[in-house]
Amino acid sequence: MEKKQFQAESKRLLDMMIHSIYSQKEVFLRELISNASDAIDKIYYKALTDDSLSFNQDDYYIKVEADKEKRLLKIIDTGIGMTKEDLENNLGVIAKSGSLAFKAENEIKDGHDIIGQFGVGFYAAFMVADVVTVISKALGSDEAYKWESEGAEGYTIEPTTKNEVGTEIILKIKENTEEESYEDYLEEYRLKSIIKKYSDFIRYPIKMEVTKSRKKEGNEDEYENYVEEETINSMVPLWRKNKTELTTEDYENFYNEKRYGFDKPLKHIHISVDGTIRYNSILYIPENIPFDYYSKEYEKGLELYSNGVLIMNKCADLLPDYFSFVKGMVDSEDLSLNISREMLQHDRQLKLIAKNINKKIKSELQNLLKNEREKYETFYSSFGRQLKFGVYSDFGMNKETLQDLLMFYSSNEKKLVTLDEYISRMPEEQKYIYYATGESIERIEKLPQTELVADKGYEILYFTEDIDEFAIKMLMSYKEKEFKSVSSGDLGIEENEKDTDVKDDETKDLFAEMKTILADKVKDVRVSKRLKSHPVCLTADGEVTIEMEKILNAMPDNQNVKADKVLEINPNHEVFESLKKAFENDKEKLSLYTNLLYNQALLIEGLPIHDPVEFTNDICKVMV
Repeated sequence: MEKKQFQAESKRLLDMMIHSIYSQKEVFLRELISNASDAIDKIYYKALTDDSLSFNQDDYYIKVEADKEKRLLKIIDTGIGMTKEDLENNLGVIAKSGSLAFKAENEIKDGHDIIGQFGVGFYAAFMVADVVTVISKALGSDEAYKWESEGAEGYTIEPTTKNEVGTEIILKIKENTEEESYEDYLEEYRLKSIIKKYSDFIRYPIKMEVTKSRKKEGNEDEYENYVEEETINSMVPLWRKNKTELTTEDYENFYNEKRYGFDKPLKHIHISVDGTIRYNSILYIPENIPFDYYSKEYEKGLELYSNGVLIMNKCADLLPDYFSFVKGMVDSEDLSLNISREMLQHDRQLKLIAKNINKKIKSELQNLLKNEREKYETFYSSFGRQLKFGVYSDFGMNKETLQDLLMFYSSNEKKLVTLDEYISRMPEEQKYIYYATGESIERIEKLPQTELVADKGYEILYFTEDIDEFAIKMLMSYKEKEFKSVSSGDLGIEENEKDTDVKDDETKDLFAEMKTILADKVKDVRVSKRLKSHPVCLTADGEVTIEMEKILNAMPDNQNVKADKVLEINPNHEVFESLKKAFENDKEKLSLYTNLLYNQALLIEGLPIHDPVEFTNDICKVMV
């Protein structure tokens, strides 16, 4: 019999999948049971559209059998089965999913959840088996076929006999190694625990022969063992169970089973509402950000069920964009099974569910912030950026919802703080919430513009993400305290005259000349009231700050936005005396000094110098 080869890509994927994708080998059984459940679901769906078929759920089951002596493990289902072509197409090409193709061909928008849409899970069997055999007879076919493979080297397909429609998967379990006891997967207790752990909510009975003990007839003191077929799974969806019956592990297993993510969720939220509208929901706040989260390929949304039957795999209307990281499902008895996507967008009940879910997510995040600060900060490091986008988007419509969830690095606390925490420790005379922007905390700490605010002992929030200042501009204020950049024109801090004891007539003509030298590069040249030890800095007049200019001009549709820059000179620095002397005695030297100071200020801000060659030549002129 000719052995057929997997495609080259499939061989590599199989090797990677066995050694990399699954960290726990026991999940092979979860994957095979999920596929078996899919096979029964397919009959159910066909029966909905084919009058010649009837579907009695009591006739359908999944069975797990173990033979220790022969080291064989069987997973048997009474599902739709596979033809020779199905075996070739679905099992001959790794990562091609028969369930996904079935769903696409039949345009399933409602009906039972088709679990195995990823086309990789079946091959998890090779983590524990040397040989995998599949015997299958398709619905409506008189023929059966056997598919067999020892792994990446290829597979065979040949005719065989099978009386009943369905599929039987036979695993030849590997021999034990020093690292792994593979024979455990033939033990009754182990198989039961794996089924309960991963597949308890599968809607069809998962049957297994279980060893039990009873008293011998006629002898009350002796016991005998006997074998009895037992349904291992509860078949009750997790979301319909009482919360008191469930453990954190149950929720985590459900998260993994539904493939919501490869991480552990930071928090789960179980909602049961029985009022004007009835629904159950299990939501998860992930720990890690999905790799494609900020790409156009990422789809937000929750699974939406009507009375346990899937309506939509990704119902985006259930989540606002700023909470798009939330995973999970919603099941409502009050939604029509035949409701279309267009109708959903206008469904009053769905909007009510979405509103309640939104409030619940915010409430749970606030509880996390209040009671489990470390967990919240882990969450915030992954998704804080999305909350800031939420504040900025839709013209600030959602700022009241999100402002209490925001955190920024504090100059005083040296850690993330909330706006409420900042406000709570503001001195009575402090007028504003001060912030500074920059590429990193280290860069911001060295900014000359922070000197005056820091010298007053006022806390400064450090903005290191490009969205930060845009979000704050939209927020405008928090608890009646306005936000103020340390680079803004007026800091609202009264300074003693002795600290800036420079008369206007000493600077008026000098600064006018410097402004002329710089031409249209700056809006003005002024005495600085914020600088202590640094000679010079740039500030901005108007709504567009220097940091906003950098961000906007780095975008693909660069509109050449410019902030109104002001060059501030420290009158208490030696440089000021040099400027005055040059103004009085050597206008050429004044031009040299002015350009050098301006370029220094640009470098401090992380802005490009207009003419680097000229700048280096100017430095050389000062040195000689």
